[in-house]
Amino acid sequence: MPPVNRIADFAEDMTAWRRWMHQNPELQFDCHETAGFVVARLREFGITEIHENIATSGVVAILEGQGEGPTIGLRADMDALPILEATGKDYASQTQGKMHACGHDGHTTMLLGAARYLGETRNFAGKVALIFQPAEEGGGGAGVMVDEGVMERFDISSVYALHNAPGVAEGAFYTTKGAIMAAADTFHIHVTGKGGHGAYPHECKDPIAAGLGICNALQTIVSRDRKGLDALVVSVTQFHSGTTDNVIPDTAYINGTVRTFDTGVQEMVIARMQAICDGHAAAYGVTVDFTFEKGYPPTINHAREAGFAAAVAREVAGDAMVTEDAEPEMGAEDFSYMLQARPGAYLFIGQGDSAGLHHPEYDFNDAVAPIGASFFARLVELAQPVQ
Repeated sequence: MPPVNRIADFAEDMTAWRRWMHQNPELQFDCHETAGFVVARLREFGITEIHENIATSGVVAILEGQGEGPTIGLRADMDALPILEATGKDYASQTQGKMHACGHDGHTTMLLGAARYLGETRNFAGKVALIFQPAEEGGGGAGVMVDEGVMERFDISSVYALHNAPGVAEGAFYTTKGAIMAAADTFHIHVTGKGGHGAYPHECKDPIAAGLGICNALQTIVSRDRKGLDALVVSVTQFHSGTTDNVIPDTAYINGTVRTFDTGVQEMVIARMQAICDGHAAAYGVTVDFTFEKGYPPTINHAREAGFAAAVAREVAGDAMVTEDAEPEMGAEDFSYMLQARPGAYLFIGQGDSAGLHHPEYDFNDAVAPIGASFFARLVELAQPVQ
């Protein structure tokens, strides 16, 4: 079926909402203007139970259905990225150096569209918790909301979210049961040696030589320590040392990311990285300080909820436009914290041919918003039908 007719009727309004948010991006937890815009729209829709300032600027609104039933949570992220926009659109960011380069303006719009429709029809039992979250792009706003007790406070029994996917057919959906996105961890390695004149290296303890050895050895974790069927990425993304051509520096700094789906693989990586650092410290006569920061956990869909969400997506988009056994991705998402707290599922919705996520020329496809809103709306109606 196409988008719900009533939602299609206010597609132009959704475009206007989205473009206002695109012009007014905010970062991390500082989403107060966006939250204010969301609250104003919710009140226009006749929604009266609105809770603000959760996780600093988050919003949870509660919609009452018809009769008794559980509370289903629908989540959208609101924050933008510290990127200089290069779209050239007439609704481009009005704040230099900030832009919605990941489509969170579109995610928020889709949830607002569903909220308007559900507020008008109330064709569901129980309640809906509309979760508008700050700080997905670093900060782990979803985790903060969970820590502040939103699941218990609003008695949420299950939770769902959508993310747009550039390069995927407009309005197509994909998801999978189990892990769909990876854990995102960060490592820091500080190498301290003894600097000196570049002409007299025998008088020094060269941190660059030690650091290069560490970088090369880190790559063997994937090729030699990982089981062949275990998904793992270890990427060195920074190496800083030295200031000029004839001075061996005192220090070097190495930084990078590790992506895993399994805690056992993650712990293996930590142990191997520590051993590599310790071994190179001994071999090169330097001091190596290794720090491993665990970030967002893997995003793991619950099997029943992922299967149900895929069935809803098929109703909205058609069988040919839904993949429910997609390969997991090595990107990360803080919705993982909500899925640790409650059963639910995370899906992607195609936005057609566009610049990639986090690119300065990215722009959310407004034609997708009514489709995503229809998915959220039908998800509620089918999960909690009126008896």
